This record gives sequence, structure tokens and C-alpha cells, in this order.
Amino acid sequence: MRFLLDTEQAEFGRTLDRMLGAADTPSAVRAWAAGDPGPGRDLWTRIADAGVFALAVPEAYDGVGLLPVELALAYVELGRHAVPGPVVETAAAAALLADLAEDGGTEGGAAKEWLPRIAAGRAVVSLGAEPDAFVLDADAADAVFVAAGSKVRRAVVRGAVVESADPARRLFRVEAGEIVAEDAARAVARATDLAALLTAAQSLGVGLELLRRTVEYVGQRKQFGVPIGSFQAVKHRLADALLGLEFARPLVFGAALSLAGRGSVASVSDHGAVGRADERARKDIAAAKVAAGEAAYRAALAALQLHGAVGYTEELDLSWWLRKARPLRDAWGTPARCRERVVSGGR
Repeated sequence: MRFLLDTEQAEFGRTLDRMLGAADTPSAVRAWAAGDPGPGRDLWTRIADAGVFALAVPEAYDGVGLLPVELALAYVELGRHAVPGPVVETAAAAALLADLAEDGGTEGGAAKEWLPRIAAGRAVVSLGAEPDAFVLDADAADAVFVAAGSKVRRAVVRGAVVESADPARRLFRVEAGEIVAEDAARAVARATDLAALLTAAQSLGVGLELLRRTVEYVGQRKQFGVPIGSFQAVKHRLADALLGLEFARPLVFGAALSLAGRGSVASVSDHGAVGRADERARKDIAAAKVAAGEAAYRAALAALQLHGAVGYTEELDLSWWLRKARPLRDAWGTPARCRERVVSGGR
């Protein structure tokens, strides 16, 4: 498969890359990991000003509609620059609230309260998939929702931060509270699909940045008087990492196209067709998540081994990307669960 971005999409990606590249995201990540969300919230506002969160919010709520391809493009850049915070969960929560409002329930009040704020970057929202699951960055969120089965509830933080492989992914237990929506199984499933897609895009960005930094390092580090990047074994490791990432890229954008092509529950009369489109999109997203997650993890292993002992150090910015690869691989669908979904046809 070969998917080409149009001129506007490509420029959007380049603009985000330039903006984030000038923002010193490693400093924001370090502060976030230490429990200081201030620099991260400033970065959040700049990302919202670039229109990223509006891509998950319908026009009726000051967004531009759910645009999965553009969202995937944006989240590759967020991963490439290691942006902290529940960026995936905020977009998924926005899609969830929009779906609930479109379905015609009383949940429109929650959509009116939160969606304009999400689009403008004035609200950070986190989302949990199960009542007893860990919720990302719940302490820094303005609202936390738990979407489990057919119910959506508000939730509050319960207890202290739980140690994570990635200190910048701060995990919390939450206590489910008031019910926001019932009989919301399809909206919950669709929000989970979007979260999995954007996590795959994030993983792809993390892997690409790990590879870029490693290629730069092996071109500078010398052994026996020559750069270690000139050794065939090193070239093979980097080529394998690149191959995995480039194989994952079209799967991620292909899954985004599948997600964009399915109709909404409220706007399509043939709900059977909607269900089949959901299954196709779910299968494509699962395949993309396996490919991107595994490719980023392999890129992390190569980066760590080729950097040697310096790769383990806190002082090296590389460590923040290294520690993201595995948690992202497992977030919103482990490789085993995603493979099951591919085999079952998205069911």
C-alpha cells in the first residue's frame, strides 16, 4: 500500500514538526515526570492553537470534525517529539462525547461543557477503559471519564501515582462516579478504536525519532578510528529498524482511512453496514497498532544497544523516547489482543 499526503496535510505535519522542535519538549517531559504539569500545559495550549485537538471535535462544538487521517499525522509528530500528557485520551474522550451527543441522548450536556474547551486547549481530559484500570495523568486532567462496556462515568483520582516504566506516563487508580451515559457500547468501542489508532501513530513517531537519533549518533561515535555506523552489523540493525517503521507507516494511515470511511450511527440508516465498517476499521487499526508498536520497540532496542552505556543515562534525552516505546506498544490494546482482533476480522 502507498498513501500519499496531499499538500495541505504535508504542510500541517511540517508546521507541527517545526513548532514542537522549537519548544524544548524534553524539558517539558522532565517537568511532567516530576509532577509539574506547567510547562506541559503551556505546550498543550500551543498544540491546540495549531488545531490538533479540534480535529477530534465536531464543527458544532468549535472543532473541524473528526478527521482521522489528519489526527494520525499529528500524533506521529507528537510521538516524534515525546509530547507529555494524555493527548490520546483527550482526543478519544472528545470523540466519545461527540458520539454520545449525536446519538441524541441527554449526554449532549457533557459535550457542550467539554468539547469547546478541548478544541481550544483549555481542558485536559483523561479516559480509562475499565473501572479498575490505570488512568493516564489523571492528576493533571480537568476531567476523567471511565468508559467500560456500555456505560460512561465521571471518575476521580484514588491514591498516589503508580510507578510506570515511563515516568512521564503518570498512572493513577480512579474511582468511578456519576453515570454520564448508559447503553453507549458502540460509542465506547469507537472511542477505543480511535485511542488505539492514535497510540499506533504515536508509536510510529517515537520509533522514527529513535532511529533518527541513533543514525546521528553512530555517524559520530568512532571505534578503530572510523564511525561505528560504517560497520556492516550496525548498518543491518538500522536497516531492520527502518524497514519495520516504513512497513508500519502505510498500515497506520490505511487504518486512519478506514476509520474516516465508516459512517456514524446517527447518520446512516443501515446499521448493519455501519457494523461491518466498524469491524473493517477495527481490524485495520489492530494491524496498524501491532506493526507500529513492535517496530518502535525494535527501534528502541537497537537505539539502546548501539548507544551503549550512555543510552541508559537520565541526562541523555534519548531515554525519554526509549521508555515510551514499550508502554505505548501495550496501551489501548496489547500485541496479543490486537493479533486476536486481526484474526477474528475485527470482532
